[in-house]
Order: sequence, then C-alpha cells, then structure tokens
Amino acid sequence: MADPIITTAALNMSFGSVQALQDVDLQVPAGRIGLVGANGAGKSTLIKILLGMLTPDSGTSEVYGTSAQRHPLAVRSRVGYMPEGDCFPPDQTAADFVSYTAELGGLPASESRQRASEVLTLVGLAEERFRNLGEFSTGMKQRAKLAQAIVHSPELVLLDEPASGLDPDGREDMLNLINRLGSFGMSVVFSSHVLGDIERTCDWVVMLNEGRLLRNEPLAAIRASNAVRVVLLDDPAPAVAALEARGATVAIKDRMLDVELIDGDPFVLIRDVLAETRVGLRSLGSKQTTLEDVYLAEEEFSG
Repeated sequence: MADPIITTAALNMSFGSVQALQDVDLQVPAGRIGLVGANGAGKSTLIKILLGMLTPDSGTSEVYGTSAQRHPLAVRSRVGYMPEGDCFPPDQTAADFVSYTAELGGLPASESRQRASEVLTLVGLAEERFRNLGEFSTGMKQRAKLAQAIVHSPELVLLDEPASGLDPDGREDMLNLINRLGSFGMSVVFSSHVLGDIERTCDWVVMLNEGRLLRNEPLAAIRASNAVRVVLLDDPAPAVAALEARGATVAIKDRMLDVELIDGDPFVLIRDVLAETRVGLRSLGSKQTTLEDVYLAEEEFSG
C-alpha cells in the first residue's frame, strides 16, 4: 500500500454500555473508500473521531499522518465533511452559507463568493443558490451539504450517508457527483449502509459490524471468487453428491449451485459430473461475489 491517508490503531469507543468501536486497526490509501455497515455499525462514530469531534476511549487515529486527537484543526484544514443530519441555518441563502464555509476553510473573502457560485453550479444548484436553505427539498439540502464540504478544495472528503432520503433520480445524481470528486484530486470516504451504492462508486472498502472491523481491502479483492455458479434443469441431488465426492464445496439454493474446488479446474469437474449424472444444465459461469454476499457471510461468522 502507498502511504495511507487514514490510520487507526486499537481504536475503542463506547457510549455507556454500547461499544461503538472495538479495537479497530486501519490503514486506508488515497482514493474512493466505501465505509459500509448496517445502521449502528460504528460508521458515524469513526468519522467523528477522524475529525477530532469525538475522543476515543483508547487507541489512536491519524489523517495524513496528523493525530486527529492532538491536532484536530490541522486535520480539518485538509478535510471536508458532509454530515448525515441537517446542518443549515434556515433563513440563510445557499450562496451565503457556502461562501461562509469557504471562508472558514481558509479562502479569502474576495474569492469565497465566486468559489461558492462555482461549486453550487457543479452540484446542480445554480438556479436555487439565492433561495433560503429552509425552503430546500431533501435532495437540494444533500447537494448543498456536498457543496459546503468541497468548496475549499479539501484533500479528503468525509461523506456520511450522502444519498440518504433521496429519490431514485436524486440518488443517481449524487452517486455521479461522488464519482467525479476523484477527478478534482480529492479522496473520498463514502459512508453508507446501501452496499450497491458503494460497489458503484468506490475502489476500497472498510466494512464494520457492531463496531468490529470485518474487512479493509480493495473492492476488487472482495469481488474475486473462485466459485462457479451452475443452474440446473433437474433435481440437483445426484450432481451435488458427485461433486462433493470429488472434493468440491457446494452451496445450494433450489437448483442453483455455487461450486468451489481447491485443486483442479471446476469447469472440467462440473462438465464430467453432469455428463455422468445426466443432470440437465441451464447455465454455467463464474460467480462474482458482491458486497452483500461478503457482509452476510462475515456477519454470520462473527455472530
């Protein structure tokens, strides 16, 4: 891995009797990082620790080599943050608010207004930028929150459930915007419980469940699978028995089989077994593992 932009070691955080994070050790590279897990998995807690907004019970966290606990302002000067909940004064226009956040991010007042206009146009709010934020729909608020997070051109943007509450068109637009951030030289941490959104936008995955780290690796590595998916026309029992007798591992759902073989070519084995058992074949191909497959498997194992 190249120099990580986020590092944590033995990170623990609790709220009363609830253990939000448990011994989380991370090294995350630059790029588009998906922070995935169910509601309550610890995603928002981790983001707030990385921003220096929360102090962990134990352990350390660094962003670009700077301690988020000892030097939170230095971290925030390089980071943009899009919170999950509303964060707007309702009686202020989008242009005024985003211009103000640009100044907080270090832009001179003379440049902040122009920069705010450019970013609001980028996120699709050019015509609405002089309306009060209190009049905005959910989708418009999400766009405005993204605008204030990137207006100062941060190196890293932390997005906490950015597609939450959006209709299908709004979700599509938000995912396209997130994909574009990389072209501006920004790394992105995209927190979501919607695994399909992460698969569409990210190249690295951090997976949490009940505060425990399940996976921290490239999405391509998670998707890689040696399994072959077979859909049969007939009763699969004879084929399953023959495959398992020859050392294959078989997962069965109705007439769909996922076949894995440690040694040898699984396609050749399946061909021979089907010819031997005379079980009819509907389809045959490599299985691509999804994040949902991995998450459910890890959750079952850890449980």
